[in-house]
Amino acid sequence: MKHEEANKEIGSKSTEAQKSRGGRGKSKRSSPQPPIPSPQSPASNPQPPVPNLDNWLEIGKIVSPQGLSGELRVYPVSDFPERFEVPGKRWLLRSGDTEPQPIELLTGRYISNKNLYVIKLAGVETCDRAEALRGCKLMVPASDRPQLGEDEYHVLDLIGLEVFMQASGELVGTVVDIIPAGNDLLEVKFHESFANDKKQKTVLIPFVEAIAPVVDLKSNRIEITPPPGLLEINN
Repeated sequence: MKHEEANKEIGSKSTEAQKSRGGRGKSKRSSPQPPIPSPQSPASNPQPPVPNLDNWLEIGKIVSPQGLSGELRVYPVSDFPERFEVPGKRWLLRSGDTEPQPIELLTGRYISNKNLYVIKLAGVETCDRAEALRGCKLMVPASDRPQLGEDEYHVLDLIGLEVFMQASGELVGTVVDIIPAGNDLLEVKFHESFANDKKQKTVLIPFVEAIAPVVDLKSNRIEITPPPGLLEINN
């Protein structure tokens, strides 16, 4: 079952909205004089702004240069090869930036034994320029989701679905992540009424039709028929 990329910046390995907690401590004073700001004061070292990426999808992360001509190795978080192989506009999110910036994808090819793409971006012509992009993320607008076929789902649509045993109707838990593998895996957080082993919080369930025959987005549910022992395997 194919899936579209999750917005990894919004939720790292999951798709929960990224939240930040901020606070300002009280400074101790030995006199009623107002405190004098210092370079070590929290007020003079504000936290960097958090990117607002609600309208963006991460499709991959640049992990290293490839060769000496400015090519880049990209770890994909999308199942759609055209994201990396079809020339056209993409967006680049640099560390510390709050908005992705447009950039042109010129070429791309897949390295199957490493699960990586090697791409060429306009204006990146040397190894040094490629090295400067290490860790940057490739993005596309959230509105640019490809049309999906039968048994294909967007990751963002699967996160949060409730998982039930098809035979008994018993609630197993909730999908909290999709793990890319040969067959994608649903990471399911057990419902408190289902888990027999209190130490086991989650389980990985292969996202294949034989085990997850029913995916009903409208009803917010997945029905599973796991083989014996699958739900007792710790992740």
